[in-house]
Amino acid sequence: MSLKINSVDNSELKKSQSHIIVEIIQYVPNAVLSRTIIKKTTGNITASSFDAGEELAERTSPFDNYVQIIDGTAEIFIDEIKHSLKLGDGIIIPAHSTHSFNANVQFKMISTTIKNGYED
Repeated sequence: MSLKINSVDNSELKKSQSHIIVEIIQYVPNAVLSRTIIKKTTGNITASSFDAGEELAERTSPFDNYVQIIDGTAEIFIDEIKHSLKLGDGIIIPAHSTHSFNANVQFKMISTTIKNGYED
């Protein structure tokens, strides 16, 4: 039985300091990791890494979420429709949509959620 690590680092990156986005989070065998870049009441930006074979179970969010692949390729299901994204690709996951992530190979992504400006 393998050890499964799902870790979140909620400390923000240092402001006014450059960084190489793909290097702010590493791959860990059999794990999904997340690293907070910015976290505010109005939204957040998070980097995540998925080892091959890992997944993020189906969920919904009350907010739009923009996802961009920064390493590898990802399989994302939005309302049961499969989207294959490669390095540099991005997609908007609409608010209230079901979505999940599958890592057939390792991948890293940046996720941006805006929590302000919703009128509904």
